[in-house]
Formats: sequence, C-alpha cells, structure tokens
Amino acid sequence: MFTGIILAVGKVTAIEQRAGDCRLTIDTGKLSLNDAALGDSIAVNGVCLTAIALGPHTFSADVSNETLSRTSLKSATVGTPVNLELALTPSTRLGGHIVSGHVDGLATVIDKKPDARSVRFKFKAPDQLAKYIAEKGSVCLDGISLTVNEVDGNVFGVNIVPHTLKETTLGFAAPGTVVNLEVDLLARYLERLMLGQKAEPEQKVTLDLLQRSGFLG
Repeated sequence: MFTGIILAVGKVTAIEQRAGDCRLTIDTGKLSLNDAALGDSIAVNGVCLTAIALGPHTFSADVSNETLSRTSLKSATVGTPVNLELALTPSTRLGGHIVSGHVDGLATVIDKKPDARSVRFKFKAPDQLAKYIAEKGSVCLDGISLTVNEVDGNVFGVNIVPHTLKETTLGFAAPGTVVNLEVDLLARYLERLMLGQKAEPEQKVTLDLLQRSGFLG
C-alpha cells in the first residue's frame, strides 16, 4: 500500500525484453534504497512493482503483460522520468490517501492552465471509471494523490501546487499526455458490497440501488 506522496522522480535506465514481457531498471535519483529489501513493493508512476535487484539508488523489476497492457509503462523508454514511492510502513504519515498501486486505466490531459502560482489540469477518464471520481474526492494520477476539484461527465479537474509541479512528472505534462489512473479504493469496494450476490458486469449503481442500500432516505 502507498499514500500517493511522491518521494522522488527517477528515470528508466534499461529495458530488457524477456519472452513477451520486460524487466525495467530504474535510477531512483535522490531516493535512497538503503533500507529496502528484495521483494519490496515500489510504486513507479503509480504502478506497484516488486524489486528483484537492488542497489543504493537503482532497482530492477519484472513487468508482466497484464501491467504493460493496462498502464503507461508500455510506452516507457530509456530516460523516461517516473514518480517513485516506497510502500508505507505502520509509522508512515498518511499525507495522501490509501493507494494500492493497482492501476485501473489511463487518463489523458486535455487542458492545462496557470492559476496564480498553481496550474489547473483537466483530464479525460475512461467512461467506465468516471463514476468512481467525485468532486472533492481523491484520485491517484501517475502515483500522485490528488483532490478532485470538479467533475463533468468523464472529465475532471485538479489543481497542482508549485511543490508538486517541481517534485513530480506532472511538471512535464501537457495536453495529450497519458497518465496512469487509480480511482479511490473505497469507491470500488463500496460498489461491489452494495451489489452483493447480484454483482454482475452489466449491473450499475442506480438511485434505486442506493436507496435500497440505505444511502438515501
């Protein structure tokens, strides 16, 4: 589990194709791995990867076909910058929100405008994920925990403060940039719990379902 608070921006230093999937090597930059161990989880642009080789500032991880098919890691090249976060510990300050590192899909930057010292972004989410994104709720983009400012259908907006622009890859993002999207973990499980035994791919959360589940008077 992670918090969505980025610890450093690293970069891809090697990509080794292996029987259909690949192995990535990441330079972690200012992020020290001295207290990390083989088998630890490390979030790379919000994707939970398992470290199979470690150095003081480098690690390697195997990336499965499943992960390549669902995330922006399929487009990574040597030199690609990536947001990094180590898995949380019981003493970690939970400054963001609970993030699993299991990416739900890809979102695309469709607008970027300055707002005083901040920058406001608008993203387009896949239609099937838009229902999990709520105004003033949490969303994880490329591993970054962010508050949703506004929602209009499958388009949502976030405000990025100067520190986040400087310390994450969002500083390089522009219209057309594709990012990994993880919706709020609680929203996904809440839907499944409400559907219960009737959970089927075609069943949707409706006002009637919310009322029968006790969420509406």
